[in-house]
Amino acid sequence: MSSWIRMIGKDEADGQLAELYDKIAPGDELVDNILGVHSLHPQSLADHLQLYKTIMYGKSPLSRREREMVAVAVSVANDCHY
Repeated sequence: MSSWIRMIGKDEADGQLAELYDKIAPGDELVDNILGVHSLHPQSLADHLQLYKTIMYGKSPLSRREREMVAVAVSVANDCHY
């Protein structure tokens, strides 16, 4: 799947972006496009990851399982494979 947003690949990344890529996709793992679209502004990638951690793991009346079910339902409604 290609994106119309220019993305910096793992092989081109340096500095903060390379460090973030190593955290989210170590070794030969691929970086998902939903994260790679932030590559031109690495701080937005760091912020995206922090938001995800807060939503999925932070204090909430919803269990982790319930949060995952909401994420799946939203993805299905949006015809998104993530």
